[in-house]
Amino acid sequence: MSTAQWQERFAQALMPNYGVPPVVLTEGKGCRLWDVDGNQYLDLIGGIAVSALGHAHPALVDAVSNQVAKVAHTSNLAMHDVEVRLAERVLGLLGADGRVFFTSSGTEANEAAIKLVRSHVGPQRTKFVAATNGFHGRSLGALALTGKDAIREPFGPYGFDVTFVPYGDEAALREAVDGDTAAVVLEPTQGEAGVVPAPDGYLQTAREVCDAHGAVFVLDEIQSGIGRTGAWFAHQTAGVRPDIVTLAKGLGGGLPIGACVGLGALGEAFPKGAHGSTYGGNPVACAAALAVLDTLEAQDLLANVRTVGAHLAAGIEGLGHPQVAGVHGSGLWRAIELTAPAAGAVEAAARTAGFLVNAVQPDRVRLAPPLILTTAEADEFVRALPGILDTAQAGEHA
Repeated sequence: MSTAQWQERFAQALMPNYGVPPVVLTEGKGCRLWDVDGNQYLDLIGGIAVSALGHAHPALVDAVSNQVAKVAHTSNLAMHDVEVRLAERVLGLLGADGRVFFTSSGTEANEAAIKLVRSHVGPQRTKFVAATNGFHGRSLGALALTGKDAIREPFGPYGFDVTFVPYGDEAALREAVDGDTAAVVLEPTQGEAGVVPAPDGYLQTAREVCDAHGAVFVLDEIQSGIGRTGAWFAHQTAGVRPDIVTLAKGLGGGLPIGACVGLGALGEAFPKGAHGSTYGGNPVACAAALAVLDTLEAQDLLANVRTVGAHLAAGIEGLGHPQVAGVHGSGLWRAIELTAPAAGAVEAAARTAGFLVNAVQPDRVRLAPPLILTTAEADEFVRALPGILDTAQAGEHA
């Protein structure tokens, strides 16, 4: 059955919220994917920063296969060793005292964070502060914190007040936070805005402002966490300590798992019965996450992220192509800024040329490949990029 035939069936059977995807993927290995028509792609988006070990990685396959052959689900009426070992491992990587709550997704992790904040600060503090163009998920609590009007406004009003400030504007942040503020919620780098890193000192200012007013500092590391920027967590490079960190995406390497990590007093802010998740901490997903962490550490993939990411960015910038205005981000999390709003055409042209990328903004193309990407694979894309940009400009895919 061809791509067109599957697309027709997809449109008839699934809700239209995703539109109809342009490819029907059937198989992957390493950083390569194949579609139902036999076309091969170099995966430079990794399922939106999820496929940390690429596709069909032996460590992930073994971990999932072995775990599902033993026990696939327990519920929270019983514990299992895998979730305990994973929680200990995450806390060790954070290098801080805390407690972990496992979820099934990033938006669920942020929902847990919202409730954890409110459990900690009490009902007298009702206001959250977040950043414009930030993205924290699509469930109603997480969506309330998401600073993108187009996806937020159709579903309001929400159950609590959120004040949005321009990302990176320290003065605006200082002005917005006061004694009524429950929490400041930020991303170390705004992924959906087009991989926009925080200016130097911004996260430190957020920490200071929260301390001054007794507000909780929440960092959403759902995209940036688990090595994406070349550090285990992006905030470690910035030298700040949040009160809550939320994780997902790369943690499971393709298996659905997220985490809300409360540090210090926030780790104990949920009384018994305050929160729960049917699939959070699922043994198979936890085994996958441990395999991801083990492999990243054993193969020193954080160094690979730094090396290949810098090589990729330098290669793109070195092209000096007139349609490239700049390259943003760090590690293997980059955005190519274009001189015109042609990202959709570039994504289509790249796909035709055998590369999967993401038009995250009209003028920005996001790259978030598996963390195992090699310099040779990065060079493959850099060599093809001028032709992709020229094809897009010629309107062949517009």
